[in-house]
Amino acid sequence: MKTKGKTFNIIFNVAVTIIIVATLFFFLRYLVRSGNYEETNDAQVEAYINPISARVGGYIQKINFEEHQFVNAGDTLVKIDNREYLTKVMEAEAALEDSKAKLQILDAEIMTAKTGTSVNNDMISVAKAKYIEKQQDLKRYKNLLKEEAATLQEFEQMQSKYDVASSEFNASKNNLKTTNSKIIELEAKHGLLKAEIKQKEAQLEFAKINLEYTIILAPYSGRLGRKTIQEGQQIQAGQSLVPIINEDQKWVTANFKETQIENMKVGQDVEIKIDGFEDKIYSGKIEAIAGSTGSKFSLLPADNSTGNFVKITQRIPVKIKFIDKNITEIKAGMNVIVSVKNK
Repeated sequence: MKTKGKTFNIIFNVAVTIIIVATLFFFLRYLVRSGNYEETNDAQVEAYINPISARVGGYIQKINFEEHQFVNAGDTLVKIDNREYLTKVMEAEAALEDSKAKLQILDAEIMTAKTGTSVNNDMISVAKAKYIEKQQDLKRYKNLLKEEAATLQEFEQMQSKYDVASSEFNASKNNLKTTNSKIIELEAKHGLLKAEIKQKEAQLEFAKINLEYTIILAPYSGRLGRKTIQEGQQIQAGQSLVPIINEDQKWVTANFKETQIENMKVGQDVEIKIDGFEDKIYSGKIEAIAGSTGSKFSLLPADNSTGNFVKITQRIPVKIKFIDKNITEIKAGMNVIVSVKNK
């Protein structure tokens, strides 16, 4: 019995000694680490989670993804019934062709009018020659009438011919003015029609853009969220269809106490331990330190001027980027423990 009692005491003493030594070891390790590192467990993995929205409304014709599926940039996610938008494109194309045809007709009218000015100039030359001829004949008949070498009836006939030639000459000049005015008017219409064509081209381009929006693509590579839409469903422009998480850009937001950030600087090395992966330690660097405490970013920041002041240690957000390249297994929202070595 005494032997058994001694054996038990020895085992008990050894066990107590081991426990005391282990406790001292971990306590000393904690003291050393706490002196060399600033640590917090108030930290989470962050990522850009953006909603993929519809740019146009319509009925969903085809859905090409499942919940939480990984997609690459440019993958087709949703197809919207495009018949209405295709008709808009055809209508805009027809309107543009109509305006271009009108412009061709107007160009032909301007060309005809400009050709008409050449004819008018020729007519003016002919009318002017006749006018000068009749003017000289009238002077000659005036002299003949004074010398009584011509009768009054002959002079009056020549006067009538002169008046006709004068009228034809003036009419030909007026015709030229009318033609020039017509050309100015047509050229003004030409400018308006060209502006109308630009407008129709813009309308056609807008219709084509809306047609392209009926195919919704992944904006970048990432993992999709919950699927809340079904084929045949009517959606509206601007409606959120599915969220996408950018797998290439993840970081940690660690909320350190204000008493911990005295020696922290941008570019400082960081150890990141994720609760979900106990055996892994990731490397990171401080990318940014917030310019104010987290409470100042809240919707209703605390107001200590009311007289009910209680001093609370504030926390300052610190953004930490991953140095490790392979972080696909890390999920946004995971809890982490961040350790920053004091310098």
